[in-house]
Amino acid sequence: MHLLFALSIAVLAGCSLYLILSRHIVRVLLGVTMLSAAINLVIFFAGRIVTNTPAVIRAGGSSLPADAANPLPQALVLTAIVIGFSLTAFFAALALQTYRRLGSVDLRQIDAAERLGSPISAGKDRP
Repeated sequence: MHLLFALSIAVLAGCSLYLILSRHIVRVLLGVTMLSAAINLVIFFAGRIVTNTPAVIRAGGSSLPADAANPLPQALVLTAIVIGFSLTAFFAALALQTYRRLGSVDLRQIDAAERLGSPISAGKDRP
């Protein structure tokens, strides 16, 4: 079962890297979102999710049971989900503003900075 989980996470990460290397802003956005989900799954599965015992200290006890789930990966994944959602929302707003201003979401057509030239070579002309 663990091999199936690892294989599905690897496929998800591979597909996300393929999308990130694309030259379309929306595909890059989807790739970053998928990579975030793959990383969250890796962290979540590293936290031993196969146990049925919740990570709760019983009344009168001083420590967790030996077979309890690790609460740290769950907290890390929850934090990563919130950060990933905010990153996705910011990136989507940036893509929308890019489309409104430049009229394209293809990265090959967005070359305004390259057409301005290099600021380093421009400074060499001055004494």
